[in-house]
Amino acid sequence: MGDVLAGIHATWEFESDALLIRFERGIRTPKLFQALRERRVPHEALASVTLTPGKRGTVVLHAVPRPGADPLMEAAAGQLKDTCDPYRLVLPADRETLAEYYRDELRARLPADATVGGEGPDRFLVAPPQGPQSFKTYDGRASFDGTSEVSFRWSWTGASTEKWKAGDQTFSVRDLCGVEWRSPEGLDGYLRLVPRGGGPRAPQPDRDPASVVLGLGYGPVHVSLPFAAAVLAAIRGRGTDRVPVPVAAPAGLRDMTNRDPGAVAERIRHLGELHQAGLVTDAEFSAKKAELLAEL
Repeated sequence: MGDVLAGIHATWEFESDALLIRFERGIRTPKLFQALRERRVPHEALASVTLTPGKRGTVVLHAVPRPGADPLMEAAAGQLKDTCDPYRLVLPADRETLAEYYRDELRARLPADATVGGEGPDRFLVAPPQGPQSFKTYDGRASFDGTSEVSFRWSWTGASTEKWKAGDQTFSVRDLCGVEWRSPEGLDGYLRLVPRGGGPRAPQPDRDPASVVLGLGYGPVHVSLPFAAAVLAAIRGRGTDRVPVPVAAPAGLRDMTNRDPGAVAERIRHLGELHQAGLVTDAEFSAKKAELLAEL
């Protein structure tokens, strides 16, 4: 089609094979939209398109993604508020006729088997957020290199005793089978990695070394959800062509990263505080300190 339809907080551009959604930047634009910037959604990733009345004299054009087509919506698992749904375009009511035209045009381009509730594609069709990501959580810091590794570094002020005893964690994407994201806008927000093969896990995320706690200003939706989506896409390993192929860093580079004297000294200091507080035994303290010194 090649046409452009501008709405509130976003603009839809209708390409021959995809819907290109560009989000505005501004203080009134939801922060999630600003973080996403733009999304290219192939027609085959959509199940349907609807047009419904909105609030305060508006109509809402809604492109409904197919289950399993978009890692962002897969990770959100229905927890996003309507105002933060990137597939909704809000328009003034006086543009309803124009919206009906584009709804029908877009519907005509959807695959014949695209039905709401049907089976999703066997790979993600919409690209996840790209590049290394890192954000502060309630009990530490979560980092993702964009391709192959997820790391959790615990904070001595927020991490539980179980996490401190387990130590900082690094997970290879190859060893994971999923990501659980619970919105930080609730009372029990968290991001939890699901290892392959199952096995026992602590029931509470604050005691599980494979999870970080969100909420109280830590890991807001516009930060933690794109993070979860990027990790989920890397786990599946079948993203769109825009998803980079994992490339292992040279051994020398990894060694330099792990041997930061300042970081090691800080971790030893935290370990000493836990030892003095009686949270780790003498044997655990000696073993962990030796392990940290070996990184230098």
